[in-house]
Amino acid sequence: MNKLNTWQNAIFLIGSVLMVVGAGLNVLLWPYAPYLYAVGAIGFTSMQMLQRYDGNNTTIRRLRRIMLLSDFLFLASAVLMFANQSNSFGISQITYMQYIKGKWVGTLMLAAIIQLFVTHRIDHELKKEN
Repeated sequence: MNKLNTWQNAIFLIGSVLMVVGAGLNVLLWPYAPYLYAVGAIGFTSMQMLQRYDGNNTTIRRLRRIMLLSDFLFLASAVLMFANQSNSFGISQITYMQYIKGKWVGTLMLAAIIQLFVTHRIDHELKKEN
């Protein structure tokens, strides 16, 4: 795996902190929480996408693709956070309450579980490789 430089590592860490703070404040219905989360998610996922694997281990390559799915779910959670605060998609209120309200929690939880699993497995595979 390619290492991030100092600036990229700082963006990665600040993005992860903003994601946690934004998700926590969104539970409290702070109006700017989705913006915090979205900025953090963009920073976190973009830096994670910059970490490439140039080796031939198919397991690590597969795990990287699964990690990209997790990144997509983090970004989808940001969109759903914005939709959670207002009916920004212009759909009827009944449909909005039934299908969109609070769905960001599920996508965020799924993304976090996938991220945790994949990070652990990639670390294990890299140690086996060396």
